[in-house]
Amino acid sequence: QVQLVESGGGLVQPGGSLRLSCAASGFTFSSATMTWYRQVPGKERELVATITTSGGSTNYADSVKGRFTISRDNTKNTLYLQMNSLKPEDTAVYYCNGRRRAYPSFDSWGQGTQVTVSS
Repeated sequence: QVQLVESGGGLVQPGGSLRLSCAASGFTFSSATMTWYRQVPGKERELVATITTSGGSTNYADSVKGRFTISRDNTKNTLYLQMNSLKPEDTAVYYCNGRRRAYPSFDSWGQGTQVTVSS
């Protein structure tokens, strides 16, 4: 079955960097649009960045543009999120999402990884 496993979260000081990874299995990774979301307790899940199947197109939330970079390695079935110049407001649980509309379609989530930005 489709499985997405995030890693790389942790505690970092303001201005620091982290790289999140999302290891995918159970489906043809290169056929799925991949997205990073984040969620703070009590708030709705927020789209952070999305990348098309080939990696040729990306989109970012205004709040992370210029600081975060989404990428994928279709040979390693892995999605990445490079986060630089981190701010306390970036603190959240970060989730990986994979979606394919063509048959067999799916829309799956990882379990999330905590990112805490604090001094």
